[in-house]
Amino acid sequence: MTDGVDFSRYKRIKASRQGRVLTLALSNPALMNAVDGEMHRELSSIFLDAADDRDSDIVILTGEGSAFSAGGDLNWMKRSFEAGDKGPDAAEAKRIVFSLLDLEKPIIAKVRGPAVGLGATIALMCDVIFASDNARFADPHVRAGIVAGDGGAIIWPQLVGYARAKEYLMTGDAVSAAEAERIGLVNHVVADAELDARVDAFAAKLAGGAIQAIKYSKVSVNIGLKQLAHTILDTSIGYEMLTFTTEDHKEAVNAFLEKRKPAFTGR
Repeated sequence: MTDGVDFSRYKRIKASRQGRVLTLALSNPALMNAVDGEMHRELSSIFLDAADDRDSDIVILTGEGSAFSAGGDLNWMKRSFEAGDKGPDAAEAKRIVFSLLDLEKPIIAKVRGPAVGLGATIALMCDVIFASDNARFADPHVRAGIVAGDGGAIIWPQLVGYARAKEYLMTGDAVSAAEAERIGLVNHVVADAELDARVDAFAAKLAGGAIQAIKYSKVSVNIGLKQLAHTILDTSIGYEMLTFTTEDHKEAVNAFLEKRKPAFTGR
């Protein structure tokens, strides 16, 4: 008899266990684990289920294959504005952030390849971040004509300071793994061939420790982040929803899909 959560209902997130360690892998490999509507919905509940899973004490969050997540699926965005929708569900977006920050179990990010947009946000909001030397991090919402509203405005300044955070969020420029480690965006960068073993060893170290003390130390540190999220997120998501309706957003999506440079007009 098990008290573990049945994760089989998830289609865009694959769950597996090794001992008391639960691994969650974002799974949309044909699009480098880009976030579409189905994955967005699943992300809004997966961390709640991970919290309820009595068969695990530690969580590893990663991406299937050679990427963590390429960010929002622009084809999904195009279908949304063509259907007259206002972009991703704001309530789902808030649940993703708050359920991740509320998760008491230590969560380790294992990042290969791109961690972009919302992919970067959820990786950077994990407790300890291990990155392959081929990883790169970016929050290019502005390049899609939208506000970095789904958590980037919360976590980037806390990790790298306000000046660097504003530079990266206003340009959407990518940060290499080596630079991410240098400026404190991630904890550890290791050779890609060593990434799995390093993460497994760290997860085992935590799992073998005084888990109650470890969990509540994490919870105590996250209090400040949760206060910031409650202060910032409604406004930042509101601005993001607003920009999903702009002509610049539509132009950015169409230009990307048509493989041309966007011509922004400020509308």
